[in-house]
Amino acid sequence: MGLFTYLKDKFSRTSEKTTKYVSGLEKSRHHFADRLKVLTKRYAAVNEAYFEELETILIEADVGIALTIRTIENLLKEAREKKISDPSVINELLVDALFVSYATKGGDIENEIQFQKNVPTVMLMVGVNGVGKTTTIAKIAHRYLSQGKKVMLAAGDTFRAGATEQLEVWAKRLNCPIVIGKPAQDPASVAYEASQRAIKDKIDLLIVDTAGRLQTKLNLMAELGKISRVLAKEIAGAPHETFLVIDATTGQNGVLQAKAFKEATPVSGIVITKMDGTSKGGIILAIRDELALPVRFIGLGEKMDDLQEFDLDEYLYGLCLGDER
Repeated sequence: MGLFTYLKDKFSRTSEKTTKYVSGLEKSRHHFADRLKVLTKRYAAVNEAYFEELETILIEADVGIALTIRTIENLLKEAREKKISDPSVINELLVDALFVSYATKGGDIENEIQFQKNVPTVMLMVGVNGVGKTTTIAKIAHRYLSQGKKVMLAAGDTFRAGATEQLEVWAKRLNCPIVIGKPAQDPASVAYEASQRAIKDKIDLLIVDTAGRLQTKLNLMAELGKISRVLAKEIAGAPHETFLVIDATTGQNGVLQAKAFKEATPVSGIVITKMDGTSKGGIILAIRDELALPVRFIGLGEKMDDLQEFDLDEYLYGLCLGDER
């Protein structure tokens, strides 16, 4: 059984999670899956022109040039060796190839946060300004508060006007504690105070916001390094997670941001925001292919519970097959 058939069977019964993926990926699906259907109808049998058009569809879906070229070359080779001429079969092989590419690029994937025993689990949130970092922090806090965890926020983005105030508003809405620094205060000192309070109050998850001034990368690297060193002195192994937040609507710029932040600090996972607002949902595949980083959570809407743990099956179903339920 190919993945195409497997996904159809697996999601034949609608779940709340599948509904969120199907709805959140609607724009991307129409830009990708609908174009595949049109392409399939126009060709009775695959030829060189078919694969050229398929390549264009993948690139324009932001799957990434390197992954697209490699995938097309492998599909061409398999079509020739197995004498496959049916476009629908090629499309099924394409979905298989995209699944294998994501699943095998990099190490084992554990999307959920693995909580530490006896000490707070510390998460650094990094990302350029405007990607939805503050809202993502709130959504992650909400997720684990709903699971009965004690969550604390630390407003470490002390240089951007309004950043602290925005996070403070969310903390009040969520009814969770927050450590706030003064304007232009050293972010590492905020992280230090937060770590002390988190230990004292037996917090399960401490989420530390950081600045996103990517244009001053050397300063950013120094700042993130200092925050990490301060946290590690107070809490063993901290930071245990470093999540990079990327706005899906920025397309390939998101890949460039990921590369820059990966150079600045160890990144344990990606959070993709605003996936429901883009028609180029292939960005997830491009990031995984080029940086071997897993997408840990995906934003599929504006509601608090629309931030979902990333599920590769659900993603490919929502991207390729969601309208066939």
